[in-house]
Amino acid sequence: MATPLIQPRLYRVEDAARLCGLGRSMAYEEIRLGRLRTVRVGRRRLIPLQYIDDYVALLMQESDTPS
Repeated sequence: MATPLIQPRLYRVEDAARLCGLGRSMAYEEIRLGRLRTVRVGRRRLIPLQYIDDYVALLMQESDTPS
């Protein structure tokens, strides 16, 4: 029987950036602006999957808003 794949719940900034199609610098800029939220675990800054989903929803909402 095959072991089911487990999806991580917390991602390093670099991994979250890759999931979103962003570069590392852009991800940190979005974090600085408060658009991409993070949590602290010790000295590490991690991004929960829910925050990645929230960020993608924000981008979709902004693209639907007429300029």
